[in-house]
Amino acid sequence: MHKRALGPGVRQPQVGGRSRRAAGAAVVVALLAGLCASGPAATADDLDDKQSQLNQRAQEVQQNLEFLDGRIRQTAADLATYQGQLPGAQQALLDAQSRVTAATNEVNALAVRVDAAQQNKAKITAQIETDRGKMDSTKKLIGEIASEAYMSGGVPSNLSLMLGSGEGGSLTSSLDLADQVMESQNAALTQLSQQSAANVNSEARLAAVESEIKELKALADEALRKEQAARDDAAAKKAAVDKLIDDTSRLSKELEAAKPAIQKQIADLKTQQDQVAAEIAERDRRLREAWEAEQRRIAEQRAEEARQAALAAGQARAAAEAAAQSARDNAVRPGSPSAFGLANPFRGIPITSGFGWRATPPGSIDFYGTGGYMHTGIDFGAPCGTPVYAPAAGTVTTAGWLNNGGGNTVMISHGVVQGNSLTTVFYHNTSVAVSPGQYVSQGQLIAYSGTTGNSTGCHSHFETWLNGSPVDPMGLL
Repeated sequence: MHKRALGPGVRQPQVGGRSRRAAGAAVVVALLAGLCASGPAATADDLDDKQSQLNQRAQEVQQNLEFLDGRIRQTAADLATYQGQLPGAQQALLDAQSRVTAATNEVNALAVRVDAAQQNKAKITAQIETDRGKMDSTKKLIGEIASEAYMSGGVPSNLSLMLGSGEGGSLTSSLDLADQVMESQNAALTQLSQQSAANVNSEARLAAVESEIKELKALADEALRKEQAARDDAAAKKAAVDKLIDDTSRLSKELEAAKPAIQKQIADLKTQQDQVAAEIAERDRRLREAWEAEQRRIAEQRAEEARQAALAAGQARAAAEAAAQSARDNAVRPGSPSAFGLANPFRGIPITSGFGWRATPPGSIDFYGTGGYMHTGIDFGAPCGTPVYAPAAGTVTTAGWLNNGGGNTVMISHGVVQGNSLTTVFYHNTSVAVSPGQYVSQGQLIAYSGTTGNSTGCHSHFETWLNGSPVDPMGLL
């Protein structure tokens, strides 16, 4: 767009160059179709909500990849964050570009007004010069009439020439001529007065126009400043969008390239975790079998005692046998898991992630190939170094580093209560405070939470294995 010169002291607006990232812009357009319509200005609450949603999305991605390599988890979370930021960044860019257009239009409008005011000033100045010329001519005429009359002592001899008459005449004619001279002089004086008034009015108009030009130039300077600020802001927004596009593309390619290695890592971790699970299940199975065998022995002993007592009392042999069988049947029937009296291993620490199936978040890579995975515990948002307490009495079976992604680990076997076996597990500890084979009481310090193993932040992953299978700890606490 052609822009007029704004006069001294007013800068011409700078025209920004075109983006050199046409391909990147095309990606944004493809990703963000439908976001071009300008919406209402975002409030602080809106921005907080959006940031909260981005944080939640990144957290979901990290949770979906728990026990994977921390760098991979962070990369996937960053990718999700960048993808979530792209629409808002693009909208901010569109808004900034709209402000540039508005500022440019304001500058151009002011340029037109300044130009019109300067043309008006030129016309008024020319009119003042013309009026001054007329005033000078009128003053000269009046002066010549007065001077000639004074020097001739009456009507000037060349009066006819001054009045445009070429012939002399009688006295009466001379008197008429004198009257004409007086009328001409009065008319000249009237004209002089009118020209003087017109000149004063023109001078006032000129002062007003000059004041208007000064104000317009000040407004134009401010408009130029706003336009440049808008262009700078738009350039910054464009750079942010370009960076998000670059980062998103880079991280996506990085994860895709690493996908085979990640899937192998998942398979290796699953093998190790399955091994741990099998060890827990086998140990608990042996404990339950031993408990059941002992319960049967006790039941058999009591049944025999009851049978002998029944026979001694003269009861029928069939009734005695039935009482004995009932005692045997009830001997190994499991009771309620609540009998363990499990206590919360932390004091005042919130749960940040629950137990259950975790679907792969939209837009992220399904490394598992199953649409998600099973989260076999709950996560406490415990800062690193937070004391971890035994949820119930038991024997420590593991205390130290495990290669299943859990880092420093503590496992406690709580034995068998009312036919149910229970093992609790704590992963990612900074350090452990117990040893394998050690018996611990409920509430005893066993570790300090941390972020060891495949973890990207301080927390504690807590599992409860009931009868050899993982269950929701919230049903036992």
